[in-house]
Amino acid sequence: MNIEKQYQEDHSVKLVVEVDQEKMESYKKRAAAKISQRGNISGFRPGKAPYHIVARMYGEAAIAEQAVDLFIDAEYSNILKEADVNPGASGSLENIESMDPPKFVFSIPLAPEVDLGDYLSVRLPYEWQAPEQKDVDAALEDLRQMYASTETVERAIEPGDYVLLDVSSETPELNRTGFATFVRTEDRDTEWPYNGFAKELIGLKAGESKTIKHTFPKDWEVEELREKDVEINATIKTVRGVTLPDVDDEFAKTTGAGENVEALMEAVKRDVETRSQNEYDDTYFVDLIEKIKEGATIKYHAHTLEHEGEHVLEDLAQRLSQQGMDLETYFKVRNTTREAFIESDVNPVAQKRLERGLILDEIVRKEELQIDEEALNAEYSNALNSLVMQGMDLNKIRGGKKGQRQLSEAIAMDAASRVMTRKALDMIKSIATGNYKTIEERAEEAKKAAEAVAEETTETAEAPVEEPASAEDGEEKASE
Repeated sequence: MNIEKQYQEDHSVKLVVEVDQEKMESYKKRAAAKISQRGNISGFRPGKAPYHIVARMYGEAAIAEQAVDLFIDAEYSNILKEADVNPGASGSLENIESMDPPKFVFSIPLAPEVDLGDYLSVRLPYEWQAPEQKDVDAALEDLRQMYASTETVERAIEPGDYVLLDVSSETPELNRTGFATFVRTEDRDTEWPYNGFAKELIGLKAGESKTIKHTFPKDWEVEELREKDVEINATIKTVRGVTLPDVDDEFAKTTGAGENVEALMEAVKRDVETRSQNEYDDTYFVDLIEKIKEGATIKYHAHTLEHEGEHVLEDLAQRLSQQGMDLETYFKVRNTTREAFIESDVNPVAQKRLERGLILDEIVRKEELQIDEEALNAEYSNALNSLVMQGMDLNKIRGGKKGQRQLSEAIAMDAASRVMTRKALDMIKSIATGNYKTIEERAEEAKKAAEAVAEETTETAEAPVEEPASAEDGEEKASE
């Protein structure tokens, strides 16, 4: 075969493939045999009719069409290999320029390519600070709320009450039925749908409604709500007064945090710090990857973006299903179409996710990062434990049936992906904070650590074993 490569601006390549006439004739003979196999040609067993008989009955065009299909099935992978092309998706036969000589034009989307540029010079200080005591106190109050006793009251809503209400709006993300909220006097970052919403309900009674207007900021976490003016209709269903438990040893035991108040406070503090650092990390790493992207060159075909967009839509569909809504209803409420929504909302999100993922993948490749077996096992165990807490039978996950094996393999692959992502994030953090170590330096450290472990193991194995004391020894010591 003679192959000509023509690279395209959309990150694809056209392959003009000229095939030996003799090779194509062999595929035409196979095509004729296949046609006669499924056809009913009088006087011949299936698949045994001569070529000229098949051509007379079905025509040379039908044979040629079948021959092209057979050729592509058999030779496509060889064409890619010979052309030294790394595809990002399935290619397509774009044109048959001629059959004499046979010349085919294939269009192949290329796999994404990333040039990180001078990523080792990127700097971004890591400035997370531990939460203050007031944050720990607030978390303790939240925990008390979880274990509080409540009773329905007929009065108007006051600070400290639990309220059950229905929330409706023309904006689908804000629709909830049977939504429970706690009315605080202070604002909390974790309040839904925004900080201070519950305070708007003070003074209402069960059965009463109120329309609340709010404008979301441009940096709001839910992209669909950014810089959006909304009207939220809140209908109160139930008002419940709250009695909080005392913070004592009995409360600590009830929560499972420990045997006493000291253990409880330590557990609450640890949880607050973990959540605070996770929130900081989410913002930090998004900003850091964006800084790396500024100096990087990323190329990918539109098909790759479409594939990522499908995942974004799947995530949205899952969130909507939890609110009792499907995508088509969502599009109607938004007064849009699937195509318009993909263009305006899905593609920008998909592009960010895709490019961030490609950058991390390239970091893994360039820095030769490897899966840590111990971390992988821990992540896999955590994933299984999480499923068990959700009510899934662990024996079914580890069972021998095909579907169960596939589930177990999917969990393992997801765990491996998370572990590798964390290693990539740790790597770019070390670069950004000036603590980067080269591949050679890391290899040398790993070698020394392995030698130290081996030496310690050898010393342990060679240490003399003390003989157990005999009864005579005991008698001698007693006499002394």
